[in-house]
Amino acid sequence: MGILKRLLRFYVHGSIHVAVAVLSLVLMTYHMFGLPFDAPMAGFAFFGTLFGYNFIKYEAVFRKSVPKTPFYKAVLAVSLLALTAGAWCFFMLSAKAQVAALILFVFAVLYAVPVSPRGNLRNLAGIKIYIVALCWAGVTTLMPLLNAGLDLGHDAWLKFCQRFLLVIILILIFEIIDLSVDDPALKTVPQKIGVKNTRLLNLFLLAIFYFLEFFKTHTDFHQLVANVMLLLMVGLFTQFATPQRPKYYTLFWVESVPVFWLVLLLLLDRVV
Repeated sequence: MGILKRLLRFYVHGSIHVAVAVLSLVLMTYHMFGLPFDAPMAGFAFFGTLFGYNFIKYEAVFRKSVPKTPFYKAVLAVSLLALTAGAWCFFMLSAKAQVAALILFVFAVLYAVPVSPRGNLRNLAGIKIYIVALCWAGVTTLMPLLNAGLDLGHDAWLKFCQRFLLVIILILIFEIIDLSVDDPALKTVPQKIGVKNTRLLNLFLLAIFYFLEFFKTHTDFHQLVANVMLLLMVGLFTQFATPQRPKYYTLFWVESVPVFWLVLLLLLDRVV
């Protein structure tokens, strides 16, 4: 395996890419509410995501034995560094943001760690998608606003709902791709209603996501344009999603959507 392939594998499967996606959504929140960059909050979101995802994916591997391959050793090292950095950032947050982080942490633990004979929340039919969306929306929307000392008013909750919907939409694309390998007991949306109907549901949710923007106190033209481009991008990802697609279709490209969305908005601010 070439050096570039190894680096890409580590970047994606070591959860760095998903952490960049979460960080991009935090930066979107700063932009939407006119807030200055907040390093501790951004750091907590990035490092917390990196550690959390690696813990969920590799906890069973590390619990059974000491990692022996270079990949697992690197994942363990990066995860421990992320845990340290994330903890340091946590103690620099405001009290309200810390409380929100602890509440979301409980959901993350219940999602990852077996708490009953039936396993964790990830293995309970129909629960996984909502837990992930709640954690993403909470970390990328509510926590930055709380840490900035803002009240969670009408626009804040509207953005939370939009962010929650966007994560649901992206997860549904993952579920289409994973249809052939997911345990039928999970009862994912494509398992229950089929791929075609899941695509239609995603397009319907995208429409709701877009029109929620008009209920804001002040409508931002640049945001509306960026959202149209986002809808086109995610709509195409949805339409071309099939269980035969390679995993990088979602693990890299679909998870890049928040990054593309942020870049689009920043470019529009510069050129329009």
